[in-house]
Amino acid sequence: MDGAERLQNPLEYEERFWSRGFSRVAGVDEVGRGPLAGPVVAAAVVLPEGLSIPGATDSKKLTPTRREALAAEITREAAAIGLGAASVREIDRLNILVGTRLAMTRALALLPSRPDHVVVDGLPVSGLEWDHDAVVGGDGRIHSISCASILAKVVRDRLMVRLSRRYPGYGWESNKGYGTEEHRDALDRLGPTPHHRLSFGGVQTELEF
Repeated sequence: MDGAERLQNPLEYEERFWSRGFSRVAGVDEVGRGPLAGPVVAAAVVLPEGLSIPGATDSKKLTPTRREALAAEITREAAAIGLGAASVREIDRLNILVGTRLAMTRALALLPSRPDHVVVDGLPVSGLEWDHDAVVGGDGRIHSISCASILAKVVRDRLMVRLSRRYPGYGWESNKGYGTEEHRDALDRLGPTPHHRLSFGGVQTELEF
């Protein structure tokens, strides 16, 4: 699929497989590769044949209110959903690429039945147990990935808001663990929490004396 191609029918990709008898097409996406704090979260979504969720697109293009509403609809309407995560300790021990693969593996493993086909956002995931297509920009172009991106974003954002109440001062309720100026200033003043990724450069810098 050409990177510049825009799908007019949001289900065009899935329909290629449904027409061949592959009814369980799982779109997979992750959220949280770049932050200084918090887990990486992945979602796998299988849509019923022929079903689209109006308005579902790349989660980064949606407001928080719209994401929440769409996440509720996706949860109601999807044929199957799997959610997985890799913790900050796993990320520190394994690195973020392996952590991302681990989160995706867990999401796919939690689907109630093995998918007939898997498609992930971005580049191929080395070592992923499932054979898969990888589509750069898939979160805005392939409907099941769009739905997965919304669920992963909503789940991770909710977690970071809860953690912000336990660890006030870092601004996680708004920056969701990304390295904003507010977050870096808080690291200077307060130091890292158990939910910071100590292997990440931004956190390492704040630990230097």
